[in-house]
Amino acid sequence: MTSTKNQENSPKGLAPIEIANGIETADGFRGDLFDIVIIGAGPVGLYGAYYGGFRGKKIAVVDSLSVVGGQIAALYPEKKIYDVAGFTQILGRELVDGLYRQALRYNPTFFLGESVVGRRFNEEDRIHTFETATGREINAKAALISGGVGTFTPKPLPAAKGFSGEGVSYFIPNPRELAAMDVVVVGGGDSAVDYALMLEPIASSVTIIHRRSDFRAHQASVRELFASSVEVITDAEVTSLLGVERLEKVEITKGNDVTYRSCDRIVAALGFNANVASIKSLGIEVVDNRHIPVNTKMETNVDGIYAAGDIATYEGKVKLIAVGFGEAATAINNAVAKIDPREHLAPGHSSDT
Repeated sequence: MTSTKNQENSPKGLAPIEIANGIETADGFRGDLFDIVIIGAGPVGLYGAYYGGFRGKKIAVVDSLSVVGGQIAALYPEKKIYDVAGFTQILGRELVDGLYRQALRYNPTFFLGESVVGRRFNEEDRIHTFETATGREINAKAALISGGVGTFTPKPLPAAKGFSGEGVSYFIPNPRELAAMDVVVVGGGDSAVDYALMLEPIASSVTIIHRRSDFRAHQASVRELFASSVEVITDAEVTSLLGVERLEKVEITKGNDVTYRSCDRIVAALGFNANVASIKSLGIEVVDNRHIPVNTKMETNVDGIYAAGDIATYEGKVKLIAVGFGEAATAINNAVAKIDPREHLAPGHSSDT
């Protein structure tokens, strides 16, 4: 079950990814029955986990990433978000941190690093059994799909193929773990630049390597990068990782020149691949190869399965985190009423609890 010890003992401002590493995703849930399983642990899914707990339901959360937070945690942890109600601005990691702590109040069970690949339905008991790529089976009375763009997996670093030692990361679970390290960041997008800037005051040295001369990141961030102490190497690639049990140095190729640089950790921020094939495998209708049509209850074409967030679509849809929060609450409350017709659709006031 979910561990709350990190929530209680962690210092204020702890990165949500670090908290997520403390989640106990223990085996042994094959025969357990949840009221609602939430597929996708991004902001909308985390809010859905809170709301399901608030309604007194037993909740499971499944995500293909090994951390909570979805795209925000993986790609934009240091970006400021300005359109979340109640905050003039908030960092992505702070938003995820708050949502995760809010969900923990009701002790949901997290299955991280698990991709849902199939579904069976027991007509007699009205139970959905969701199968993951690892062979796990998660039983639930209803489900909410909140994976914004489907299954979300990092693009691999070609140079890391065949390297079995420690020291390769595709996102940064805990920046503090890289303190006093020589870090090489590979990539030219927002996440790569954000990571480099985030690690500058923490790591012993930071080098960013991009195969092109122009960065795809926000220009303000790029200007900050070039004004920082981060070493920027463009028109170059990391072509080999060297070390036995752990990473010791990297080979950098720039044109015809090959150089070597000491490196304790390489962060490959090359983007992520999104895949909706797993959603289709559940029997759910997908349009434009990326969206799930829903009605006003956030119901999909499959009875008992709902969708919310960027992946859900309907006429007049606006893709905002704020909208996704409302959709999650709508979906959860309708799922609760469907699971048990004696339950009221209206949740009542949270202050009354």
